[in-house]
Amino acid sequence: MFSGKTILITGGTGSFGRQFVRTVLARYNPRRLIVYSRDELKQYEMQQEFCHEALRFFIGDVRDGERLIQAMRGVDYVVHAAALKQVPAAEYNPMECIKTNIHGAENVIKAAIANNVKKIIALSTDKAANPINLYGATKLCSDKLFVAANNIVGSQKTRFAVVRYGNVVGSRGSVVPLFKKLVAQGAQELPITDVRMTRFWITLQQGVDFVLKSFERMQGGEIFVPKIPSSRIVDLAEAIAPGLPHKIIGIRPGEKLHEVMCPADDSHLTLEFDDHYVIKPSITFQTPVDYTVNPLGEHGWPVPQEFEYNSGTNPHFLTVEEIRELLK
Repeated sequence: MFSGKTILITGGTGSFGRQFVRTVLARYNPRRLIVYSRDELKQYEMQQEFCHEALRFFIGDVRDGERLIQAMRGVDYVVHAAALKQVPAAEYNPMECIKTNIHGAENVIKAAIANNVKKIIALSTDKAANPINLYGATKLCSDKLFVAANNIVGSQKTRFAVVRYGNVVGSRGSVVPLFKKLVAQGAQELPITDVRMTRFWITLQQGVDFVLKSFERMQGGEIFVPKIPSSRIVDLAEAIAPGLPHKIIGIRPGEKLHEVMCPADDSHLTLEFDDHYVIKPSITFQTPVDYTVNPLGEHGWPVPQEFEYNSGTNPHFLTVEEIRELLK
C-alpha cells in the first residue's frame, strides 16, 4: 500500500514516529517518507540513525498552517502524531496545549485538503474518552475535528480517521522509564499514585502495526480502538522491582483511576471486530458508509447497550510475568 507512495508524519521524531519510520522503511519501498517536527536536534539524531534515500526532514510546527501546506505537497498519506501529551503540563499550560492539539489538528486538516492527500490518520488517546483533564479534552476536540473533516471535503477523495489506544510501554515520559531510572539509582521505594489504578498497555510496535492496518481498513470517519490488555500499576512496579516497597503519593492533577477507550455513551455507535472496535461518527455524512464491513472484508457487530471498554473491567489483565516479558 505504501510502496511508491509519499508519507508524512507530524511529530515524527517522537517515540511513535521513530518506530513508524523504522517499520515503514523495513516493510515498504516508499517514494518519500517525510518527518515533520520542530526539534532540529532530534531530526539530526534521526538522520544519523536512519540512512535512507526516501527520508526527508522538515522543520516545522503544526501551529504553522502555511508550513504544513508546503510540507504536504505531493503527499499521499499522513499520520498526525504531533501533540503535547503530558497531563500535568497541560493542566498548568492550557493555552499551549490548545494551540498544538486543537489548532494544530485544524491546520493538518486544512493542509491535507488543500493538497488532496488520500488518507490521514490522527493518533488519539484513551484520555479523550470522557475526559477529565485538559489534555484529554483537547484530544477529544481533535478527534471530532478529524471525523467531521470527512463531511467538508466535498467531491474530494480525501478521507480522515482516528486511532485511539492506551499507554505505550516504554515511551518517553511514561511510568516505565521512571521506575527503571529510580531502580538504577538505588531507590528504596517506588512512588505509586493509587494501588487501585489500572491502565491499557500497548507496545510501540503494536501501535505502529495498528495504525498501518487502519489505513487499509478505513473508509473515513472511524475511531479505531485496538483490543489490548490492561495492567495494574502495582503489578507493573512488581515486575520492574520485585519486592521493593511502594510509597503512595496520590493521583496527580487530571489523572483517573481507570481509563476508558469506548465510552458507554457511545455504545450505540460502537462496532466490535475480532481484534478491534470501531466507533462510528455521530454525525451523518453526505455519502452514507456501511461501517459493519471494512475494505478488508472484516465484519463487525454492534456491542450491547451501555457497553464500556474500561481498563478496570477489561477481561484481559497482564500478569507480573507477562509484564516482564512485555518490557523485554
